Amino acid sequence: MLALRVEKKNISVKEVERPDRADEALVRVLLSGICNTDLEIARGYAGFNGTIGHEFVGVVEESTNRKLVGRRVVGEINAGCGKCDLCRAGDSRHCASRTVLGIVGRDGAHAEFLQLPVENLFPVPDNVPDEQAVFTEPLAAACGILERVSISKSDRIAVIGDGKLGLLCAQVVALTRASLLLIGKHSSKLRIAERQGIETATLKQAAKRSKQFDLVVEASGAAAGFALALELLRPKGQLVLKSTFHGKTEIDAARIVVDEISIVGSRCGRFTPALELLKKEAIDVQSLISEEYALSKGVQAMRRAGVKGILKVLLRP
Repeated sequence: MLALRVEKKNISVKEVERPDRADEALVRVLLSGICNTDLEIARGYAGFNGTIGHEFVGVVEESTNRKLVGRRVVGEINAGCGKCDLCRAGDSRHCASRTVLGIVGRDGAHAEFLQLPVENLFPVPDNVPDEQAVFTEPLAAACGILERVSISKSDRIAVIGDGKLGLLCAQVVALTRASLLLIGKHSSKLRIAERQGIETATLKQAAKRSKQFDLVVEASGAAAGFALALELLRPKGQLVLKSTFHGKTEIDAARIVVDEISIVGSRCGRFTPALELLKKEAIDVQSLISEEYALSKGVQAMRRAGVKGILKVLLRP
């Protein structure tokens, strides 16, 4: 089968063996989405070598659960050991022995086929097309913010970053009806949020709103977003970090201590809330699609996904 691989920071599309673990479901990939994490892995993030990609929608070809065979599914990317306290409690996202689809110890979704444990798979509602279902994983990550912090209607919230994740985070936070500002660099991207009734601002405009926000979500994918977030937060405010990228971030520890800022990491979210939002058409994901490529053109697609102003690039095997 064809697969988009990263090996020692080199990207290529190769013929590889189809996965054949008997204890996991085999999924034929219909669509996969290139995200910023894929681009960072290609730069060395997580030290991963293998088939990349973790956003997908597919059809189950083989499974011990016969009811899943032939069904369209999406998949939770963390596969736990099944034995530790976290796994037994139904949350493998922080299992110390977990593998992560296309990121840690497990070949990913930019391929013709992938494998995941049956318990990781979620059927896609019939009214959700493939082009929307492929956003389930990043939308779940956006929903994960609400797992980590409590938001009330009286809160003043800023989301930094008008990329794919930032736009999803802003739309999810907007559902809480809190006061919300999305901060970004690209007028075309900010207009996507504005069409959903979300207030937006450029970086220059946001700089005038020092210490005005109760909570800031940093989803810019850049180290500079951290400094801006601290500038925007009021004393005793909360900072939610969503960005993952290759490299280090300098931290103004004194500012954090003096203003008593709480910092919360937020990574993966639950799939069920994300699928429900897609089913209800509560989130605009269609506007986030920039282009689609055949999997055989995966290297070109990765280059394109890294161009400024481009949003979601999809791969079709």
